[in-house]
Amino acid sequence: MKKLLSASILSADFGRLADEVQAVEAAGADWIHADVMDGLFVPNITIGPCIVEALSKATKLPLDVHLMIEEPGRYVENFAKAGATLIGVHAEACVHLHRVIQNIRELGVKPCVALNPATPLCMVEPVLPDVDMVLLMTVNPGFGGQAFLGNVVPKIRECRRKIDELGLATLLQVDGGVNPATAPQLCQAGVDVFVAGSAVFNGNYRKNIENIKASIDCGVKSKS
Repeated sequence: MKKLLSASILSADFGRLADEVQAVEAAGADWIHADVMDGLFVPNITIGPCIVEALSKATKLPLDVHLMIEEPGRYVENFAKAGATLIGVHAEACVHLHRVIQNIRELGVKPCVALNPATPLCMVEPVLPDVDMVLLMTVNPGFGGQAFLGNVVPKIRECRRKIDELGLATLLQVDGGVNPATAPQLCQAGVDVFVAGSAVFNGNYRKNIENIKASIDCGVKSKS
């Protein structure tokens, strides 16, 4: 399975967001990752559906929308209508997780379930067959540029094992501290989709993306 890089706009220049998205698309990003924060579930406030709609007009890449908000089920329809390709909701924020996931799929969008670093994997095991992707946070969500939490790697390996045991096509994504130094071990742990923000948007975008993808390839070769 091809490994994918999802460029997180959290580290982009919001004053020229359309240009930034188009620049990383041209530089080789596979997806665009949009972090939606409400100041309640995480200690930061970022964007809403109107920005996602603007992104959908600025790029042809899939829009990977990560809802770090309370009661995400109330807002999934708005983000679906705005042009999200995937919508990720946190298991910690959903009282009725199955219902929210079903609603996302009924809206014609691919559902994703996300977990914070300290949340055990058992929280998402019941819905693994129902989602297109699992997102395991490798930093505590809320801010870009944080240091990678290596103690999440065993949980990543365990999630990969469970997905494979069930014979699912569910993608495994990580978000937080992804860079050329951390990507190889994440690849070896079984990650399919790598979210990177500051490692992409600081400096030369094309060179940054090439370096991250080269490090992922190293992980693939080491694993084989």
